[in-house]
Amino acid sequence: MATSLGTSGCYLTHLASGQWRLLRAREPIEALLADPETPDELRSSLAFVERARVYASEIGLEVDGQYTSYVSWPGDRVLTTVVAARPGTVELEPFWFPIVGSVPYKGYFDPERAHREADRLSREGRDVCLVPVRAFSTLGWFDDPVTTPMLGMGQGRLAEVLLHELVHATVYVPDHAEFNEGIATFIGEEASVRFFADAGDADAAVQRRREVDEGRSIDALMLAFRGDVARLYAQTDPGPARAAARAQLEARARTALAELPLTTRDPASLAERARLNDACLALVATYTADVPAYAARFEAEDGDPVRFLAELRRAADAPDPRDALLGPDGAGP
Repeated sequence: MATSLGTSGCYLTHLASGQWRLLRAREPIEALLADPETPDELRSSLAFVERARVYASEIGLEVDGQYTSYVSWPGDRVLTTVVAARPGTVELEPFWFPIVGSVPYKGYFDPERAHREADRLSREGRDVCLVPVRAFSTLGWFDDPVTTPMLGMGQGRLAEVLLHELVHATVYVPDHAEFNEGIATFIGEEASVRFFADAGDADAAVQRRREVDEGRSIDALMLAFRGDVARLYAQTDPGPARAAARAQLEARARTALAELPLTTRDPASLAERARLNDACLALVATYTADVPAYAARFEAEDGDPVRFLAELRRAADAPDPRDALLGPDGAGP
């Protein structure tokens, strides 16, 4: 996820205050690793972060001072983001900020503020999705720290998130949220598998590959459901009949989720807890709709992350970076 301090009024003050609190709390990872009082579990996690940073640099991501510090942060998240969709759509309503342009989310350090914004948007008729965020990128404006919520993810997911956020610090195109988030999602997933494989940890690489592939199966099902809902909205007028038809579609989607052959998570629990409202479906599409096309483009570069990132950098300078990377039909090579 990318975020910016660029907006006005109370929201700017809130973000600036939270960001300042985060930056002030940073402790250098190098010093923590050298300190004999550092707990072994934290020491191991921070050493893992350093290895992931080295790998990111080796494949062509801009690392600089990113994730060279640690913040002990309370709770299970750093931010809570709010996304919204207009009634009768499964498309996110963008928020505009200076520097980054239009983005599909607003982030809050204070969850209560996020809930108040969600309530306001709901009263205006928007469909709303609230998302806890453990990591975000300031796009290189600051040296972002590793936080306690990030370290709670487990090594596979931690590697993915670090790589995802470093993509934002390397390539970011204003007003192209789907491109920015989609490409960071794909590289974070794929490079995290290669990270373990290149380190010679075959078991971890196999497990990470399974986690990524199963996650993509879930995303494909969610995207198919989103397509069904979009067609329903296009073909029927608002009212009880459309609401009932959507409920039937959602029930089928939950059944399909429960029947997925997953080994890295419980499909029944996933089906029960999945957020399938319109705004959440739209958010899934922002992050994952183009992942299969990026995978095809990656294979065209022989699965070489260095070559793929070089192509990404070139594409980012084009008027339409997605078309430059995938071709005008968006399907990849």
